[in-house]
Amino acid sequence: MVQLRTFAFLDSLQPQFASFVASTARGYLPVRGQAALYVEIAPGIAINRVTDIALKRTSVRPAVQVVERAFGLLEVHDESQAEVIEAGRQILDFLEVEENDRLAPRILTSEIITGVDDYQSMLINRNRSGMMLLGGETLYILEVHPAAWAVIAANEAEKAADIKLINMTPYGAFGRLQLGGKEADIREAVTAIEKVLGDIQGQPNEGRG
Repeated sequence: MVQLRTFAFLDSLQPQFASFVASTARGYLPVRGQAALYVEIAPGIAINRVTDIALKRTSVRPAVQVVERAFGLLEVHDESQAEVIEAGRQILDFLEVEENDRLAPRILTSEIITGVDDYQSMLINRNRSGMMLLGGETLYILEVHPAAWAVIAANEAEKAADIKLINMTPYGAFGRLQLGGKEADIREAVTAIEKVLGDIQGQPNEGRG
């Protein structure tokens, strides 16, 4: 039986988010303003069939497909929100589940570090895939379960505040997100993240993988 872990619809990809995906993904790259859907399931191998269903029945294109033994992740996007929504409906029908059968997000880590030291910013920048964090700026670290909920957190944070998307890992056992910027902007972004994740309906989540 396939477990639906994350089912996240993004109505409008923000500029940094879309650019981050375009710089890290291996598929058909999205641009800002497009709608996207992230689907995370277990076991991972079943994501191949999910991709097949979405692409054959709608006009969406995939940017991300991750096939791990435990978990699988698929991103699809399109200019039309209706096409992305239809792709989601086709996927749910194939899996024989409802949207709210997904796991509700559980925040495991939500930490703000103000006035980051220059040396710590160097460490972070050596492992980043997005924007650079400068010494003296504020760093935000999010760890969320299941992993793919990191995408809606990142996109909504960028909508809400003038922040930098430093890094994002939306697959694996847990999702991770790093944001940078002025302290006031980071705090505004965190408020938006906590609200969007808190409003998502799903099955009770113990956050154990």
